[in-house]
Amino acid sequence: MSGRMQRGGVESDGSAGATVVVLGASNVSRGLAQLVAVARARQPGPVDLFVAAGHGRSYGANSRVLMRRLPSILGCGLWRALDREHVGHGRPVQALVTDIGNDLLYGFSVDQVTDWVRESLARLSARGAMITVTRLPLASVARVGPLRYRALRTLYVPGCPLSLDALKDAVERLDAEVVALTAEYNASVLDQPGDWYGLDAMHVRRRCLDTLWHRACDAWVYGAAPRVEPASFIEWARLGSQAAEVRSLARVPRFTPQPAYRRRDRLQVWLY
Repeated sequence: MSGRMQRGGVESDGSAGATVVVLGASNVSRGLAQLVAVARARQPGPVDLFVAAGHGRSYGANSRVLMRRLPSILGCGLWRALDREHVGHGRPVQALVTDIGNDLLYGFSVDQVTDWVRESLARLSARGAMITVTRLPLASVARVGPLRYRALRTLYVPGCPLSLDALKDAVERLDAEVVALTAEYNASVLDQPGDWYGLDAMHVRRRCLDTLWHRACDAWVYGAAPRVEPASFIEWARLGSQAAEVRSLARVPRFTPQPAYRRRDRLQVWLY
């Protein structure tokens, strides 16, 4: 396992269930159905999965992709919902903080992004979470050349102000800050090998998302599952059709009651 445990713990049978918090962006949204499958298979008790994600999601600023706008991760309703629904109810809280780096492409400084990640970890720590953080994809970004960067910036973030050299430097500096923060908040660290990533250097290959979810479960000291069935197309479609609590479409505010998704085997998904 490439992630290393930095906090102690004794594996339990998990019969009391767990509250799982996942903060991220497009990789979380793309792999949500399989994350549900992995969490359900490896956690025998009931699971409440709180997710703040979405394509182009920012930790500290409101974000827009095409006609859809989402609040920042720090500004969304997830934190209020955690306090109202679960924290302090005697169930363990496990958290994954991933997809760190989008904000660099939006022009925010390393110091600013570090402050947002620090605040996220502080909020999770205050709620008693066992935290796992993915490092930035250093190997993937290092392989990007000028032509590919020009194409990727045009396709995904045409307003990105950074040159390729400046971006690579910022990614390395932010990764070092993130590793330092994990030590400060007693969190586990997961490396992201370069071969997890495809041509665009930002999105984990779908076949590697399973590995990411399993390594997060390893860090949370979940028991092993003899076999995890792939998410069905029906479940993938049902989850993909659900919406965050608050969003804006074509500047029209929309509200979706949470939890957005329930399964009969005592799993609920809350989207923010």
